[in-house]
Amino acid sequence: MRAMRTKIYSGIIGAGIIATALTLSACGDSDDDSMPTASMSAAVSMAPESSMPMSAPMMASMTGTFSGLGGKSVAGMATIADGMLTLSDFRTDEGPDLHVYLTNGTDEAAVMAGKHISAIDLMKNSQTFSLDGIDTGMYHNVVIHCDKAKVVFGAAMLS
Repeated sequence: MRAMRTKIYSGIIGAGIIATALTLSACGDSDDDSMPTASMSAAVSMAPESSMPMSAPMMASMTGTFSGLGGKSVAGMATIADGMLTLSDFRTDEGPDLHVYLTNGTDEAAVMAGKHISAIDLMKNSQTFSLDGIDTGMYHNVVIHCDKAKVVFGAAMLS
């Protein structure tokens, strides 16, 4: 008898938790309180695809001039346009494992928080890298970084 009461009591508590969760999920940040959140997502999912524009990552057009950091020499231009990063008239001190990053600063922490683009070729003065799927408007610097030594060689501030 006691086991039966426990089961019924557990069932009532479980139903209360589910009812509370459903009630709270109907509360949204919507300005239109006339339609609960669950109904709004159903209405959105039934809308024709042509009425819901797909937003691609922002491809801002920006340029910057490289300068060396930490006693290293880096020179040239960085240009972001049409979903590509181009390094032109590019020269850098040699390093064992140089890579290019998009960052919001020029220290090691900014590089680690930034977006790795690719390894660079020390022998090429002009290099181009695809930025497909990257919101370039989120970044302010192009950084040349030695991944092996964890050293920033240089950076170009984008504008």
